Amino acid sequence: MQLTEQTSQKIHELAHRHGVSPEAVLLLFEAIVQGNGNLAQFNHPELGGAGQWMRGGMTMVGDLFDQGLKGKVEALCNELSPLAQPYLAGSGSPSASLPSAASDPVVGDGPTACVFRNWWPADLGIPDSAGGQDRVRYAYFGKSKRLAVEVDGRVTIYDTLGHQIHGISQHQGATSSLHFTSSEGPVDVASLPVIAGPGSQNPAGPAPA
Repeated sequence: MQLTEQTSQKIHELAHRHGVSPEAVLLLFEAIVQGNGNLAQFNHPELGGAGQWMRGGMTMVGDLFDQGLKGKVEALCNELSPLAQPYLAGSGSPSASLPSAASDPVVGDGPTACVFRNWWPADLGIPDSAGGQDRVRYAYFGKSKRLAVEVDGRVTIYDTLGHQIHGISQHQGATSSLHFTSSEGPVDVASLPVIAGPGSQNPAGPAPA
């Protein structure tokens, strides 16, 4: 990725302020760019190993009990997200040559490399937000009003009925116990229509509205 001098200086500034290497901050920055500015999946020893961040949602680091590290990663991502906006695909910026998330781009090199891989149907594109807990992952697609939920490797696509999904809450990882935070309050995922996947009469699902 070709960075402007201003972006490079900001990355070094953030690294110094948060007490991590510029390489770790750059990896986070690239992961955020690949996540369309809304999310990042990363793997770096200075950041607690494998982890993920979602804007306005959950941050996870390797050590679930290290709140200091979690706060540091969250603060870095929150500052890097607006910095990444000019580099997002379709912005007419230097990032136009970056591979899309659908092609499983690799962020970083060697032991710190992290693959940003889609587990949801490719035609849904890049989610507005995504995250997960334990055996459950989710990705929310605002434009097409779709919610993808993966439980134990099985993916179900739901119609969000216009809800804007922001977060997830679960009990024992069962789909029926999943609840999401939306713009209109808590939403039980079991109340949403199934478009494709387990429980659907149309495995392929109709084209997003």
